[in-house]
Amino acid sequence: MKKLVIAYSGGLDTSYCAVSLSKKYEVHAVSVNTGGFTKEDVDKIEKNAYKMGVSTYKNIDAVATFYKKVVKYLIFGNVLKNNTYPLSVSAERIIQAIEIVDYAKSIGAEYIAHGSTGAGNDQVRFDMIFQTLAPNIEIITPIRDEKLTRQEEIEYLKQNGINLSWEKAQYSINKGLWGTSVGGAETLTSSNPLPESAYPSQIEKEGIQKMVLTFNSGELVAVNGKLDASEKCIQMLNSIASKYGIGRDIHVGDTIIGIKGRVGFEAPAALITIKAHHLLEKHTLTKWQLQHKEYLASFYGMHLHEGQYLDPVMRDIEAFLQNSQSKVTGSVFVTLRPYHFSLDGITSSNDLMNAKFGSYGEENKGWTAEEAKGFIKILGNQNKIYQQVNKTE
Repeated sequence: MKKLVIAYSGGLDTSYCAVSLSKKYEVHAVSVNTGGFTKEDVDKIEKNAYKMGVSTYKNIDAVATFYKKVVKYLIFGNVLKNNTYPLSVSAERIIQAIEIVDYAKSIGAEYIAHGSTGAGNDQVRFDMIFQTLAPNIEIITPIRDEKLTRQEEIEYLKQNGINLSWEKAQYSINKGLWGTSVGGAETLTSSNPLPESAYPSQIEKEGIQKMVLTFNSGELVAVNGKLDASEKCIQMLNSIASKYGIGRDIHVGDTIIGIKGRVGFEAPAALITIKAHHLLEKHTLTKWQLQHKEYLASFYGMHLHEGQYLDPVMRDIEAFLQNSQSKVTGSVFVTLRPYHFSLDGITSSNDLMNAKFGSYGEENKGWTAEEAKGFIKILGNQNKIYQQVNKTE
């Protein structure tokens, strides 16, 4: 039988794919951990995968890879899609697809399968990565191709002796390093908020908590003085801030397939890290660096969301973002409280708000009053000439 690798999550769709495809192929199931799996999760998924008839199961730990290849640049760019969403799930899918196709190549698989439907973004992201990196490997998508309903999948699995509970959860949860998405009946409307109970983290802390986030060349390297790998710092921050119910919101955006989509999310570490990093940049970068970073980062986030990660322009933007971070080093002081966080200030040896050059609105130490008047006169020349030439407007 020919080898087939399936992107396996353990849910209903990928379970149907595993059972049906195992009748025709030697199926190798793969899950890619980008921050959402516990050891117990992996053990359960592996156990169920073998029930579905797969030949092998593999869980790939890609948390550090996800950070180094994607999350790092989302922080450098302060990327929030539509000024709201930190691209939690869409960013993960890119790395998952790359890891899966690399594994398929390593075992000589001729086919790759995934359980995406024809109505979402993930089909685009997976297919584009697979067909670009492995054009000779055929992509198989039973759920999309057969237009299966959830009930049809359940009945098929029962007929094949798979009697696990497939009761659909009230809310679909997708958890990863950079945040957790939450979908439910409310997000299919334009007006209803998600209830408190829909979010996976509930409030456990009251009052306030002071924190210090330390950055080195734009990367988060310590939380409250504890040095660690950046992805570990993000996980630590997430664990602390989620207990305050911080980082919840609903994102409304344009999907790749052209329709509007609405999804809830919980991303405390992502939002705090981005906002803290941005504050440090405001103190350490020039106004032109900040201006050009903003639109380039917006393009980076959009291309990533649309599945265009492999386009060389992404490496070009990453090079710009990386180079912009050489002076973004220092500590940011943060206060946590229920449902909210505030940025209190920063310390940095690269702080351009340096008192020896003057204090805004208070005193100047680097120029005279006459120099200020001359600067203002020349600065206003173009507008003054325009207004005098076009008096009739």
